Amino acid sequence: MASTWATHRTRERIEDLFLAAGDDHALREAAVVELRHAVGFSAFVWPLTDPESATGVAPMAAVPCPNEVPLVIKARYASRINRWTVLSEAERPAASLFAATNGDPARHPLWDTILRSYGVGDIASLALADQHGIWSWLDLWREDTDPAFSEEELDFLVSLAPAMTRGLRRSRARQFAASPVGSKGSIPAQAVLVMDEDMQVLGQTSSASNWLSLLQRAPRPHAGIPAEVYNVVAQLLAKEAHIDNRASAARIHVGGGQWASLRAARMDSPTHSPNGPAIAVTIQECLPAARLGVFVRAYGLTARERQALALLAAGMENEVLAGRMRISPLTAQDHFKSIFAKTGTHSRAGVLALALGSAAAGESTFIDSAV
Repeated sequence: MASTWATHRTRERIEDLFLAAGDDHALREAAVVELRHAVGFSAFVWPLTDPESATGVAPMAAVPCPNEVPLVIKARYASRINRWTVLSEAERPAASLFAATNGDPARHPLWDTILRSYGVGDIASLALADQHGIWSWLDLWREDTDPAFSEEELDFLVSLAPAMTRGLRRSRARQFAASPVGSKGSIPAQAVLVMDEDMQVLGQTSSASNWLSLLQRAPRPHAGIPAEVYNVVAQLLAKEAHIDNRASAARIHVGGGQWASLRAARMDSPTHSPNGPAIAVTIQECLPAARLGVFVRAYGLTARERQALALLAAGMENEVLAGRMRISPLTAQDHFKSIFAKTGTHSRAGVLALALGSAAAGESTFIDSAV
């Protein structure tokens, strides 16, 4: 690890970088350059996540096994050892593979079945989460000839987590304002891909190619299939194995004010798959009501503010809304003042237009768990 002075300067540069909260790809790209100066590593994997399902989206990676990407994703989801969902609830959101396995990395299927043969040694994992959700995770890989990650290096990564988490959450919030309100480009029809447990595509609808071209433009998708597809399948397998109980689904901004929704589910019959029922991955437009769950978390709304916004989106006037929340109309107005301040809007119509798009602001309903 670099000197104390050098790591201090690296921390300052990364904190300043994420304070600006620019494009999430640019943020991660610049941070990787800075991290290489302070913490040595030979490869990395850094996806964002849907804040509710914690399923990976928009990944960045530089790994020595690009042809193994589908199986790498499957194996990464297949263990609770240093899983981002587990680290996000731990006292320290970072850990090394060697330390977590008492020096026996073969206990993790990712290392045992794939990375061992590529000369990968220790892996440092960092979860980037806050009270509003899980926003990302970062894995740094070292070669087997390099020393394991030290406690000092892990502590350094932990010290960066608050700033990086805030920056990535704010970059997600900016996606809602990335295009003129109400702009709408062409969006493909719903698509379905049929896959097996080995991450092989068995078939797809004709509309799938249009969706696949919109998702994950870089790095080059494996066999033309974006990593988001593999991620929802891997999450389904993890859920079936009782490793994580979150939904096998994800929402991702695809540009132009449009969002995609991906979901994996078992099919009814074992047709085409020797391992049991095949898996259907559905890709479709993420409707305003569905993406509002990302909006309220990205802007850091409280549970009561989420409830107020949900009731507003359902078309309730102030007095009815206040009655449903069992508060006074003045208190309801205070909640909306806070919402306006957090979202940079100035009216109820404005915040709905930002969250839902002007075309949908008056016609969508949304039921949040806080209601």
